Amino acid sequence: MAREENLVTTEQRTSWTILKQTVKTGIIKSNLITMLAGLTLALSTYNLTLIDKLPELLFALIGSIFVMGAAGALNNLYDRDIDSLMKRTQDRPTVTGEIKTSTVLWLGISLAVLGLIALALATPMAALFGFLGLFFYLVPYTMWSKRRTIYNTEIGSISGATPPLIGWAAISQDVTNPAIIGLFVITLIWQMPHFYAIAIRKHDDYKAANVPMLPVVKGFKRTYVQTNVYLIVLIATSFLFLPLSLGLTIVSLILGLLWLGLSLFGYKKMNGEKWATSMFIFSLVHMTLLFSTVIVYSLIGMFV
Repeated sequence: MAREENLVTTEQRTSWTILKQTVKTGIIKSNLITMLAGLTLALSTYNLTLIDKLPELLFALIGSIFVMGAAGALNNLYDRDIDSLMKRTQDRPTVTGEIKTSTVLWLGISLAVLGLIALALATPMAALFGFLGLFFYLVPYTMWSKRRTIYNTEIGSISGATPPLIGWAAISQDVTNPAIIGLFVITLIWQMPHFYAIAIRKHDDYKAANVPMLPVVKGFKRTYVQTNVYLIVLIATSFLFLPLSLGLTIVSLILGLLWLGLSLFGYKKMNGEKWATSMFIFSLVHMTLLFSTVIVYSLIGMFV
């Protein structure tokens, strides 16, 4: 999952801006791409069209936006103490007091309830995955592992990998299909090198807040090595697409190899911060291109 940074000063912020920063609209947008990838892939797999499942699509879209917004709001509410210690987060409305804690609490609860109801109207299984994503993000990640262990990224990635499951489950109850398993695993693994890059870029912030991110506790070298291990695993997971499409497999392989190449060669030529920045940017390119390709492939498959 990609993290938003506040680029607007407190004096300039409108109520709409405060609301967007509270629910983390940037993260919602990126997660919607993976949700739609799962949804359209299910439509293509079962020879359905958008019209065939239009109500399910709309409920899945609305429900996902609300549940993701609830996760962002409640995460901001719980983390406001450590957010106040980090430059990248100390301008969040929950830190500055521009929005009341009681307002954020009720906003988060309301969005969660409405979002789960909407997902249930798509299918009960979509609602189940929506609940699990929200639960894993708030409890095992936000309330426990984020402040206690270097494995917080791995634990948090479970929540970040649920959007494709939500999208798929809104169309089909068969979550044992190799297509969705492959999409889930790739989404899961992608998050480690992505968030390791953020952790290096914002190393001083996490250190000041005493958040045990991998580079803070184990150093940059360990993070670099572990990043490459996950990138190799990510490349290997490309073959999960093979039963589905050779084209998707090749796209995933090329993007993974380019990312690994950037890591290996960039590390030798750049300082730690520049390397991490380039890795972070490419992680967004990787996610956008790969999941957009899945969506396009699926949409084309509906009409061929």
